Amino acid sequence: MSKLEAILSQEVEAEVRAVLEGAKREAEGLLAEARAKAEALVGAKEKAVRAAFQTALKRAESAGELLLATARAQAKGEVLEGVRARVEETLLALPKDPRWPDILKRLAEEALSALPEPEALLAHPEDLPHLEDLAKARGLALRPDPALRLGVRAVGRGGKTQVENSVLSRLARAWDALSAKVAQVLWG
Repeated sequence: MSKLEAILSQEVEAEVRAVLEGAKREAEGLLAEARAKAEALVGAKEKAVRAAFQTALKRAESAGELLLATARAQAKGEVLEGVRARVEETLLALPKDPRWPDILKRLAEEALSALPEPEALLAHPEDLPHLEDLAKARGLALRPDPALRLGVRAVGRGGKTQVENSVLSRLARAWDALSAKVAQVLWG
């Protein structure tokens, strides 16, 4: 080979090496840029997944807390209903208590005092004997009402006005306040 060919061959080889080196550097730069973009993308995806996980976790915790609060409220309601049932059971036993005639008379006097002109007093047939003296002293008719339990009904002149006063109706009116006090005692 001639000298010229050798020189040209060397120059071509040098140019090829330079182009290859440039291409290699450019490829390495592109690769580094691609890696950086991929890492950024992976990082963003990881961050999004973590955020979604935290959101889902908070939702699950909230749902669990709500479920627990609902279960507690339901259990407390059941306990309060049990307390009310026991109170009513105790009240239903009042007619066997020796103090019942006095309690019944007080209920009757309260009902009668709410009417300007009472003319009759109604009570359960078993309670009528306890009210005979009061009815006689006030000049009132005394009538049975089998549906009336644990109390009396005072009837005004002409039968247009009536006042019922029973232990169970008083419990019903006072239950909200009483149940709040029971709940305070039980659960603070």
